[in-house]
Formats: sequence, structure tokens, C-alpha cells
Amino acid sequence: MKAKILFVFLFYICQVDSRTYQDRAQLYQQLYNIEKEIDFGKIFSKVKDKNLTKYPIVLIPGYGGNQLHARLNKTSAPHYFCQLKTSDFFELWLNLQEITPYVIDCFIDNIRLEWIERTKTSTNREGVEIKVNDFGGTSTVEYLDDSKYSVTIYFGAIVDALVKKLNYTRGLNVRAAPYDWRKSPNELNHYFIDLTKLVEETYEMNNNTRVMLVAHSMGNPVTLYWLNNFVTQAWKNKYIQNFVSLSAPWGGASKTMRLMASGDNIDIIVVKPLSVRAYQRSAPSTAFLMPSNKFWSDEDILVSTPNKNYTVNNYEEFFTDIGYPLGYEMRKITEKLVYYLEPPQVESHFLYGVGLKTPESFTYLKQKDFPDSQPSVTYGDGDGTVNLKSLLGYQRWIGQTKFGIYYQEVPGAEHVATLKHPTVIEYIIQLLYN
Repeated sequence: MKAKILFVFLFYICQVDSRTYQDRAQLYQQLYNIEKEIDFGKIFSKVKDKNLTKYPIVLIPGYGGNQLHARLNKTSAPHYFCQLKTSDFFELWLNLQEITPYVIDCFIDNIRLEWIERTKTSTNREGVEIKVNDFGGTSTVEYLDDSKYSVTIYFGAIVDALVKKLNYTRGLNVRAAPYDWRKSPNELNHYFIDLTKLVEETYEMNNNTRVMLVAHSMGNPVTLYWLNNFVTQAWKNKYIQNFVSLSAPWGGASKTMRLMASGDNIDIIVVKPLSVRAYQRSAPSTAFLMPSNKFWSDEDILVSTPNKNYTVNNYEEFFTDIGYPLGYEMRKITEKLVYYLEPPQVESHFLYGVGLKTPESFTYLKQKDFPDSQPSVTYGDGDGTVNLKSLLGYQRWIGQTKFGIYYQEVPGAEHVATLKHPTVIEYIIQLLYN
């Protein structure tokens, strides 16, 4: 079943437009082979006169960047064929069998969140229990589906390079800190306590060697929030070697405006955007990643209709007009979490893609189409998901910290594909030799 539906799942493929249907179907069933993708001879020739220091590495994923497992004890569901009860936990994200018409309604009903007004936090739906497996291991962040088809690879290429070429060991000196990425940082207190313990444990397991943090996408502002609120400078000096930031949305991303308004099928061609909108709206992390007024001005139109333009300065009107006022409450709660972008106060390296068409603003040509139809898109520069101005947020720290700030733009590297890009893997290996 999985192999038959892989051709519809386009989330991690950035160059699909030029391929035929048959080409895509064949591509999505291939397994990733790092030996064919990366020229390690070239990489190691650059570091042949340098010594390797096997800094232990902790990987911090982004939105959708690790598997989630669920157990059900529900009394109702959208369709008769949706499961109501399961005795064991099953793979909820990412289960390719769920990403098909009608069946996806069962998935959305299980993964979407509900709001608790009393605590101003989100919770799973009644009868749904969700957990994150293998904290400290890498199994849930290497591939997002157990099939391990190349289309679902996430941190797999980086882990493969470390294990096969530098003799790293999973669970010992390459580890991961997966979490419930539906939540915004203010709801992740227990996770941050566990992350602190994981770094300390990893340091001790590796002969008191400082740890390299490697984060992707939303994992970067999540990491920044943790570094600035849960650990001291003395702790960072002792335990952290450096922070490698990949594809970071420091100021949010315009794309979230479409998620909130009309839903976004993330290029899965058989999925209706409105089918996934209920979940996308319910996740506080979506509100957390909305464009910040530290990066966008009131002259930057994010959403346009015949009757009104929406910018960072009239979000309340936006949410009222799309019929989801709860979204504005979530935005107010999450807006200031990393708003002032205080530097992480550790040596930091920033790598990100540029030169790709990235959604900048959305236009509804007819008022009746807003918000339930898909808008036309105006594009700007970025990595295909995160706008360039947001990727460059780290530049605000130059001159504001005594710790080194280094960066490398990677032309043509798509947001998720950055994780397996040869330039990124080479950069990480060179850090281990410097």
C-alpha cells in the first residue's frame, strides 16, 4: 500500500515540476544512498592535515521533523472506516497510508489539537494519546516514515555521514531530541528540562566533551528559547561547543498566512487544503511561526482581498475575518517568545538556502473566495518555505556577542533538502576537524 501511494507525497521534493508522473513515482520509491550523493573523497581531501575531534552531536528537529505515535480510545470519528480504539501505539506522523483522500480525515481528527481556555494551552483531542519515541536516539528523526524511502528522509543523511564515515555511534555521540512540534515553546517546559539533561548526559558519556547542537527550521527558535531561558551562561560555556543552525525562520514565514486562511496541502496533489486546515489552525506552532513585525512592516502586504489588505499590524482583523478568532489569541501568546532575538551566546553557524521561489504574499481576487479557496501567490527570495529576510535574522547578532557568528548561503538548497545537501554535510564535517 505504501509503495503505491508514494507518488503523491511531494513534501520533500523541491524539483518535481520538471519531472513526469512516471519519473516521480520511480524517484519516490528509491532508497537514499549517501555514497552516490556525497563526494566524501573531496571532503576529506580538505581536512587531511587536520585532527578529528569527535564532538558529540544533538539533533533538534523542526516542524514535522520527527515521528509522532498515537493510541486511540475515541467514541467518534469522521468516517466509519476510521479507527476508534487501538491497543498499542501506532505511527501517526508520518504514516504514508494516511495521506490519501478521505483517509486523511481520520489522520486530521487524530493529530489536531484543542484549546484549553483556562490554561491558555493546547491539548490532544479526547481519546487521543500522542507520544514521542526514542528521545536520545535518532530513529524518529532520520526518516519520518518507517519505510525509509528517500522521500521521507530528514536527518538521515547527516546521521549516515557521521556513522559511516566518521565512526560515530547512534545513541552515544550522535543523538536527537525529538518533541511534539505541534506545540509552541511556551508549552514545551518538560521537553526543555529533558533536553538539558540529555546534553549533560551526552557530555558525560563522551569523556566530558562539549556538545554540538544541530537544529533545523523551527528547531532553531525552539533552541534559542531554551538557551535563553532554561540554562545559564556558565552552563553553556561548560556543555556547548557550538550551535549549527539550518534553515531557520527567525522572523517566521509568510507561508503560515495561507495555512491559517485556506489551509496548505504542502503539495500533496490529492489532498484538499481545507481538509488539513483544521489541524494547521489548531497547532500553536503555526501561530508561533507567523511573520513578525520585527521583520515585516505595515507596508508589507501579506494577504490581499478586494475589500482589505492584511499586514503584521492587523492580525486581529485577519483572524476575525477568516472566522477563527482563537488564532489571534494563540498569536498573542506566542508572538513575544523569541521576539527580541537575544543572541544564543555560544559560537554559532548559520546555513540556509537562497535563490528559490518562496511565497511572499497571497491574493484573493474575489471576496467570495476568501478564505476558503486557494489564493494566487506572489513569490520572493528564500529557501522555498522561509523568506530570505527571516533566514537572515542572525545578522542582528553581529557585534552584539563575543561569540563567533559564521554563515554560509547555499544557493538552490530547498528548506528540507538542506539536510542532505553536500555543502551542509561538508560544513558539519569540517567543524569536527577544526
